[in-house]
Amino acid sequence: MKILFAVCGEGLGHASRSTKLARYLENYGHTCVFASYGKAYNFIKDQGSFQVFETPGEVQLEGEDGYFSISKTLWSSKGVMLNLGRSLKTIKRIILDHSIDLLISDTMYGAIPAARITSIPSIFITNQNSFSTAGDSVSGYWRILSTIVGRYLSFPDRVIVPDFAPPHTVCGYNINLNNGYKPIFDFVGPITDIDTLKYELKKETIFASFGGEPFKVPLYHMLKNIAEERPFHTFEALSTSSGMPEESDNFRVYGYVDDLYEYMSRARVTILHGGLTTLHEALLFRKPSVVIIDPHHPEQWNNARKIEEFGAGVVIEGDKVTERRLSDAIDEALAMKSPDMSHLFNTQDGKVKTYKIIEELMKDRNV
Repeated sequence: MKILFAVCGEGLGHASRSTKLARYLENYGHTCVFASYGKAYNFIKDQGSFQVFETPGEVQLEGEDGYFSISKTLWSSKGVMLNLGRSLKTIKRIILDHSIDLLISDTMYGAIPAARITSIPSIFITNQNSFSTAGDSVSGYWRILSTIVGRYLSFPDRVIVPDFAPPHTVCGYNINLNNGYKPIFDFVGPITDIDTLKYELKKETIFASFGGEPFKVPLYHMLKNIAEERPFHTFEALSTSSGMPEESDNFRVYGYVDDLYEYMSRARVTILHGGLTTLHEALLFRKPSVVIIDPHHPEQWNNARKIEEFGAGVVIEGDKVTERRLSDAIDEALAMKSPDMSHLFNTQDGKVKTYKIIEELMKDRNV
């Protein structure tokens, strides 16, 4: 069977989990190809494992002073319908030219209509159909966006949520199961390929990797100052951003690394952003987290407050961080014992459950 993955190009979370799933499916003799744009296109292409086609972008996320901005995003995406049409046309051509049997879209919205037009089955991967932020959960544009996405999710044959089933769903506040357009959500579990047996779990460092947006660079400098006050702790900061603080005896700075988990596995505490994949990784390694969120981002806050409810971390809004608040949050996290969720990772393997869904779908469609 030939499977086309159509992957949203904003950020790398979509591409990371989709390539993991594709490698798993290829173990069963299927051929996987990709279509994407932006950072995700480059990420997939650089892996050298898959044929990847470049598509037009759909929605362009924009920010202000390093923070996500809904107004700037809406302005930059004013041609979104035209962009979606271009995306649909490109995906349709790929499906026909390459005899695709199944489409899996990881939040590329133009792809599902292309699958319907060409009469092939489709699966949509998402961890969000409800939108709000830390400072704004009731504005009309969030309600409108939630309604539009809710309606859209009635089009694919199956909708997959790459997260634990309720009540342990990290993205639970981003999923509304009672929005009036309820599809069948398949909570398959995290899509990951981490072999924890490869790593010796230690409690030696403060691990910090919370993104490279401009507003976050000063936070790394705050962290350096905190390290100077704590000579008994070793800090490891991983970021490819320019302007990072200089190293010291107990403050180490790394750019690109081959294996991020080597560093995460030896941490006492992780300092992260609110992305779903990264939070799953911290839970897998049982590392308490300080989660620094973009307060205007319509996903991070909801993910992070679930982590806080699980007793696995502390949440700080990025625009309200002070050196004292960050230091106190580190102390709070150091006092935590992250819950053991290994049974959930073992029983809810996103790759395994997704493959079963694909088998069911293709059987039902007599493909």
